[in-house]
Amino acid sequence: PEVKKFVAWDYVVFAALFLVCASIGVFFAVKERKKKTSKEFLVGGRQMTCGPIAFSLTSSFMSAVTVLGTPSEVYRYGASFVLFFLSYALVIIFTAELFLPVFYRSGITSTYEYLELRFNKIVRLAATLIYILQTILYTGIVVYAPSLALNQVTGFDLWGSVAATGIVCTFYCTLGGLKAVVWTDAFQMMVMVAGFVSVLVRGTSLNGGATKVWEDAHEGSRLNIFDFDVDPLRRHTFWTIAVGGTFTWLGLYGVNQSTIQRCISCKSEKHAKLALYLNLLGLWTVLVCAVFCGLVMYSHYKSCDPWTADFISAPDQLMPYFVMDIFSSMPGVPGLFVACAFSGTLSTVAASINALATVTFEDVVKKGFPNLSDRMSTGISKGLCVLYGVLCTSMAAAASLLGGVVQASLSIHGMCGGPMLGLFTLGIVFPCANWKGAMGGLLAGLTLAFWAGTGSFIYPAPSAKSLPLHLSTLNCSLANSTEALVTAAPTAAPERPVLADTWYSLSYLYFSAIGCLGCAITGLVISFITGPTKGEDIPPVLIKPVCNLFCFWSKRLKTLLWCGVRHDSPEVSFEKHLPNITANKTRTDDTFKNNTNKENNCPFPGYNPEEKSYTN
Repeated sequence: PEVKKFVAWDYVVFAALFLVCASIGVFFAVKERKKKTSKEFLVGGRQMTCGPIAFSLTSSFMSAVTVLGTPSEVYRYGASFVLFFLSYALVIIFTAELFLPVFYRSGITSTYEYLELRFNKIVRLAATLIYILQTILYTGIVVYAPSLALNQVTGFDLWGSVAATGIVCTFYCTLGGLKAVVWTDAFQMMVMVAGFVSVLVRGTSLNGGATKVWEDAHEGSRLNIFDFDVDPLRRHTFWTIAVGGTFTWLGLYGVNQSTIQRCISCKSEKHAKLALYLNLLGLWTVLVCAVFCGLVMYSHYKSCDPWTADFISAPDQLMPYFVMDIFSSMPGVPGLFVACAFSGTLSTVAASINALATVTFEDVVKKGFPNLSDRMSTGISKGLCVLYGVLCTSMAAAASLLGGVVQASLSIHGMCGGPMLGLFTLGIVFPCANWKGAMGGLLAGLTLAFWAGTGSFIYPAPSAKSLPLHLSTLNCSLANSTEALVTAAPTAAPERPVLADTWYSLSYLYFSAIGCLGCAITGLVISFITGPTKGEDIPPVLIKPVCNLFCFWSKRLKTLLWCGVRHDSPEVSFEKHLPNITANKTRTDDTFKNNTNKENNCPFPGYNPEEKSYTN
């Protein structure tokens, strides 16, 4: 069971990669310091290209949770996790074709700004608060996961490394700028793939080649991928992953501030869509690497499972334990793997802290104190970064109690992201939805999702629905003591409520679908009861006419389903190049105030500089 710890070369490799990532952030912070307007800082001046954005999206959402959690999932439950390739494809298609065009053409910086344009300020504030809660919970898990890896392979104190991660990320986010985050993410994506490939090559060669690994996985029932059981209580089946996984990741990709902020930083809508589709290739690459790492790990430990034998204390320590085992004679490579898990997380956490500070300042502080000076605004923003850094680091302690990092992170995204997905779907797809329906639906979706999610945490599903596949300790030196532990007399099972084996036992991937559908259905019902919104009052740029896909053969039917929204009006046609009407609406006052002293330099059409007036 004893494996070697870090040696000097491992620390050198780890420190070198960490230094490169930090240097990229410092480089852009220094380079852009003189022209750092709010637009430049938040969305890169809308001049980014599709390549780095695609890398950034993949790196941000495939951090230590994927590096540590997915191989462990495959090792214990089998390769059905690879079905997420279908979920990822559906998510990217919906995001690129449904949500992104509305956000990009609206000219907004924050996704929650859309909610104010479509509904009102109350809905925007409620959604902002939910986003803050969701991101703090998720970031706590992301801080905890790489610290767990460091603790396992280096002997670093777990909570010391948690604190160090939080401190480093809080410092890094103050360097700021979307360009720094994006280019750092692009580099870390390459590090992540390099770490996976090194583990795959070494592990496969030690276990007799790819054919032998595949045979071992087949004999261990790890290749039973297509399970079409419709039972929603089963943890992972084709339907839970294809349906539940799509809802979960759509809430994470389609309407998440971090994703949309990167996409709208592109120089054109075409670049933004291309970035999403390129990102899909990155998601598939990382998923396949992680799944095959799990299969190689099973082949290596098929007769001596280190988790069952108590060589490690948590399933998420399997991957770092495996790395230290197979690379014990190759100094420096374990450092590459830990950098693979750790460095990607730094950027993700820093981006989350920065997004939290930005959203809080724009949607909460600025609304209450609109006349703050630039110096005061900067001070408050930095204070918010420190505050959220402390909160996210503190949440890492709670993450240690939530079980596997993959299930914990996706459960949080499901419970918070599902109702948010339903809210944006109400606004973008259904013109009849009003603000009362939006608020009522959001509350209903949150109630349903948290009811199911909290219940499943207090009363875990019956072991028959989520039991790991067979793991052997036959050839372990501690097999006898492990066997005695397993066959010890069971304690009396605690009493379970009636819903414990039904509602509370739903697969964690369905939490998002419950929240989304609950929000959408309740919102539509309340909207019709209280009086639906008139389509004529809604700018067409805020609505995506999805009915055009199904009613392309009948213009009359399409017009009827538009619910009064003037999509065919030539000056505001949704399908053609649009004037930025909503952005103009929200920035009209600022435009005339800010341009008072710049009229001679950038006159509007029809301007007469001598008379300082405009012709009609």
